[in-house]
Amino acid sequence: MVGGHDYFVRLVDRFYDAVESDQRIRPLYPDDLTEARHHTALFLVQYWGGPRTYDEQRGHPRLRMRHAPFPIGQVERDAWLEHMLDAVRAFPVHPEAERMLVDYFEHASTAMMNVL
Repeated sequence: MVGGHDYFVRLVDRFYDAVESDQRIRPLYPDDLTEARHHTALFLVQYWGGPRTYDEQRGHPRLRMRHAPFPIGQVERDAWLEHMLDAVRAFPVHPEAERMLVDYFEHASTAMMNVL
């Protein structure tokens, strides 16, 4: 529905390009975003039905566990979601696919919150 692997690479690149200059969330990421970009794209490809390369390389996603060391409150969640939704809307897809992506990112970003 969205174009497969290439769509998610473009989505993730646009997202991380925005993260690089956003001081609300930039401190949560490593200096070099290369691996984060790669891992996020692989995760999304797998989550949305593509090859299980993420699991093969990194094991089960365990998103809450992987994000637990980072303080994620409302500000960080909202900044993350803002950039991800901007990326989704930058690469138009079928309206049903967009709705599914938006719903997932809204729920997932909320689930990562770990501070008030």
